[in-house]
Amino acid sequence: MADDNNVLTDLDMDPAAGANGADNRPSVGLLNQYVKDFSVENPNAPKCYQWNDQPKVDIQVNIGASQITDEVHEVELKLTARADAEQGNLYIVELAYCGLVGIRNVPEEHAHAFLFAETPRLLFPYARAIISDAVRDAGFPPLLLDPMDFGALYQQQLQARAAQQGEGAPAAPTGDA
Repeated sequence: MADDNNVLTDLDMDPAAGANGADNRPSVGLLNQYVKDFSVENPNAPKCYQWNDQPKVDIQVNIGASQITDEVHEVELKLTARADAEQGNLYIVELAYCGLVGIRNVPEEHAHAFLFAETPRLLFPYARAIISDAVRDAGFPPLLLDPMDFGALYQQQLQARAAQQGEGAPAAPTGDA
């Protein structure tokens, strides 16, 4: 079964594939998503609510993937939002939002792109909402993160690694992207 993004979401074998269940068709899918780690700090409450300076907000994003089984990977989207004013820190929100991804019969380079570009794109709207709600619940205006182009970020990582290696053809990054 395919959704609007041409991502297969059902990794069950096709009953029409044969009596032995052999099915060599490539398939990928987001099996589950969840909060793995979440922290909200509001170290200067309640005095920070009196500060009038415009805060400086810093957003850090990191993507990691690990293999759980032969066909299942965990993709971790780590987001850190930190707001500082002249008087001190307003808040720090750290979120590790994960997805379990099933991948079957997909070449390594395509699987890697799915793990480090497409999966974060699918996870980001949920992580964005969690961050926004956490900042609001800490007593500040909601932090609305701009959409991110994870495909372009992935391509930049490929190009940066190829430049570091001095090779003409981009190599797939390993570990965190």
